[in-house]
Amino acid sequence: MKKRLFILVEGEDDVRFFGRIIKPRFVHRYDSVEIIPYACIKREKVSRFLKSVTQMGNDYIFVADIDTERSVRDKKQILYYRFNDLNGKSIVIVIAEIESWYYAGIPPESPMASEVVSLDSTETLTKEDFNRIMPRKYDSRIDFMFEILKSFSLETAVRKNTSFKFFVDRYSLLEDE
Repeated sequence: MKKRLFILVEGEDDVRFFGRIIKPRFVHRYDSVEIIPYACIKREKVSRFLKSVTQMGNDYIFVADIDTERSVRDKKQILYYRFNDLNGKSIVIVIAEIESWYYAGIPPESPMASEVVSLDSTETLTKEDFNRIMPRKYDSRIDFMFEILKSFSLETAVRKNTSFKFFVDRYSLLEDE
């Protein structure tokens, strides 16, 4: 019997990324996969939701940026404090921010690769860095993100961002290729 998967993400940039890149790799494993932005939802409501997901025998992945925390462990401690009933095995920490995962997936053979600054690692890439190095030809960061998603390479992203590699390995996402 299949069940449902809920992917809880911080905001709309995360919804776009997980909807386009991650969700398709889970749909064959679950009856449904839903992406829920939690940043605008009250803590108590998120905690109750997590508890009910678990009680109903479904799965969830709770995604958060590391932000200014020094380590994944420190970030997880903050999340445990904020959200009751949060299972540590279901937490995924993005280093540094979701923009680093987007940028990591620009394949070297794509036309876009010649327009952007080449980075061996995107671990330290922040929202501000992303906005600063975005080619001027894009009207907005959202347009740039959509362009990246069109040719996104899971294999390239795994090489350029360790937290993305951790996520892909944890959920065996390359095995479905």
